Amino acid sequence: MSLPKTDTALLASRWSEGVLLKRDVFSTVERGRFKSDTGEVDAVLRRLDEVPWWSFVLARHLFARERKALARAKGLDAGPDLLWAGDRALVRGFINGVALHLAKPHGNVAYFRSAKRMMRRLHRAGITHNDLAKEQNWLVGHDGHCYVTDFQLAACFESRTRLFRIAAYEDLRHLLKHKRTYAPEALTAKERKILARKSLFARIWLMTGKKVYRAITRGIFNFTDREGGGRRLVNDAPVLMDLIRKNPSVRDAAIVAFADRRTGVGLYAFVEAEQPALESQLQNELASAKGPKPPEHIQVVHALPRDANGRPRTELLQLVAMNQIDLIEPMITSDSDRAFLKDILDSRKNLRDRFNFEADLKLPSA
Repeated sequence: MSLPKTDTALLASRWSEGVLLKRDVFSTVERGRFKSDTGEVDAVLRRLDEVPWWSFVLARHLFARERKALARAKGLDAGPDLLWAGDRALVRGFINGVALHLAKPHGNVAYFRSAKRMMRRLHRAGITHNDLAKEQNWLVGHDGHCYVTDFQLAACFESRTRLFRIAAYEDLRHLLKHKRTYAPEALTAKERKILARKSLFARIWLMTGKKVYRAITRGIFNFTDREGGGRRLVNDAPVLMDLIRKNPSVRDAAIVAFADRRTGVGLYAFVEAEQPALESQLQNELASAKGPKPPEHIQVVHALPRDANGRPRTELLQLVAMNQIDLIEPMITSDSDRAFLKDILDSRKNLRDRFNFEADLKLPSA
């Protein structure tokens, strides 16, 4: 499906292509720069020109829902502002922040207070998001505030009907589920009651509609969106990790997904070892194993960044793989993290989709 001539002409004159964020059967999403009426700004483009014919009708419906919701939400400081919308493409403002599953705001009570205020603004405007179970749709802004994105399932209401109240209640319940994950001690007695009481619609959905949804998206559309990683992260990455760790020179490894213009979703393996030459050896071993397709990139690093429990900080690795380097600085918590970044940034592999979103990172000198 191609874009209409009017969409193509405007994007050619005002859009500068940047980093691919996501591509699936419903749209292509990329980060770049847009020439607005007030000057060039960081922005995000959603376009339908690479959507297959068999999912186009649904993709067009989801696109229309997002376009309408973003137009109504403009100025609410709840999500990205709509900068321009065409027939099969739209540009929204870029929010300087990272997704909830990457930021992991443990104990950050102020963030969840901000989230509740943000949700009130949306609901007062008659907007329900309807897709807030996904952590990747919640953003932790660099200003500490909460924002939401991806309004493809959002609904706009003219009055507070029963359906609106049910949808708003479910939005709130999903907010509280995330609060229970990251700041459980801050839950009030009333909030715990809300968590324990699903709406009738939610109970019916879990018993019926959700099963149909999964059958269609995962069966017919072959689409899985765990943290935006797709089926390769879900199915292939664990097998590849086991194969990589069998090499005696490997101390540890982590695999993350990134959006790839050629394949849709690529895999990037960070391997903790000493010999850089191990990269080609591992590629050959994985190819000869006749298992899942090897990662598009394998990078040997002297040490993986780790959290207080010793687990690899995959949230940092994810941003490196996606070339979102400018989003890393607020997430650095130790000198060891900075040392890792110095070790990896100059030799990172995914340079095909690199744009000039480079960070002014305060890295240790050699």
